Amino acid sequence: MTVVITGMGLFSPVGRGVEATFDALTGGKSGLTRPPEGHPARDSLEAAGVLPPIDPRTVATGPETKVLDRIVVLALLTAADALADAGIEVGRDVDPTRIGVIVGGVGGMSTLESQVIARAARGRAAVSPYLLTGILPNMASARIAISHGIRGYSSAVGTACASGAQSVADAARLIRAGEADVVLCGASEAPLFPTFADTFGNARALARGWADPTEASRPFDRRRNGFVLAEGAALLVLERAEHAAARGARTYAELAGYGTTTDAYHPTAPRPDGAGAADCMRRALAGGGVAPGDVGYVNAHGTGTKLGDIAETTALAAVFGTGGVPVSSTKALTGHLLGASGVVEAAACALALRAGRLPPTYHLDDPDPDCPADHVRGEPRATGTEFALTNSFGFGGQNVSLLLRRTTGTDSRAAGPGR
Repeated sequence: MTVVITGMGLFSPVGRGVEATFDALTGGKSGLTRPPEGHPARDSLEAAGVLPPIDPRTVATGPETKVLDRIVVLALLTAADALADAGIEVGRDVDPTRIGVIVGGVGGMSTLESQVIARAARGRAAVSPYLLTGILPNMASARIAISHGIRGYSSAVGTACASGAQSVADAARLIRAGEADVVLCGASEAPLFPTFADTFGNARALARGWADPTEASRPFDRRRNGFVLAEGAALLVLERAEHAAARGARTYAELAGYGTTTDAYHPTAPRPDGAGAADCMRRALAGGGVAPGDVGYVNAHGTGTKLGDIAETTALAAVFGTGGVPVSSTKALTGHLLGASGVVEAAACALALRAGRLPPTYHLDDPDPDCPADHVRGEPRATGTEFALTNSFGFGGQNVSLLLRRTTGTDSRAAGPGR
């Protein structure tokens, strides 16, 4: 069964919306900065991908807005964008029981932190009765379902930085199993608060020492020294191709295959030989009936950590050969949105296939000799490839690869989003 992407909702440090996102990724517009004065993570982060403040009352009403976590606010905004982009109104364009929603992420940890602080300062009376609905990981999916009348499958995925890509893979499984015609899937993350930032900082995982924060995220570069933490949300509308055609929908790309594996190696470090990641990519290719030589682009997980970039490069070489496929990491501009990164990057692949232009890895001035690859860098590269692959890897050894195929003819989204 063919599964296609018919809508996107993207809100990352480089912008909101489909065209703004791709223009930034191909034009070198960085979304990274020092958190501004008054930001809760100002003293914890030298560089970050920061979104503007958003009043929760723009997406919800009532007393719960006081503890409505930012992940839910972002998820609601991007869900509305994605459904509008797909031209879908639940009940009109899809049976409410035949549409699902899967949103990944770590949950409302900033709300939990603020409530723990309040209780420590003022006692038990300071704890909000709405705390649980502020922190539960499934609340983003639940709130979206409530807002749009979605009565089919609803779930949350918590596979660390692979959560968003895993949500997309799970959505494809639902559709291929005949359990849904449409699934809204992706992730929402808001990690820019002191405790979360400090745990990464104390683990020496964050980029540091860069006078210009826009240059701090440097995947595959010899001088890289960690990733840049970022917030954002990204949701895709996956749809059974026949259902999309029946309603006259246009598509961004086909989700041709996916792979999911586990390293079974270490809670945080990747397997040095990249075996789990390589197997994951091979499964995605097999699922799409595609040979390695058919793939013309890989959007890498590429966070800018020493071990992670080397392990991924090793895995890529095992599958495609050294320098066998053009590779780039858009995290150089967006930073690392944790679980939401994989969905932004899947969108980047779909848009690259549509436009025939591969986004480069910016700030890759001096490629690490331990990361030999056909790096796309400096400027976008023209391509006529039909297939692109994107990787997402998470703590616990979680590996997800998504294979996208270019769609043509009446399915090309030449008119752009927001019809």
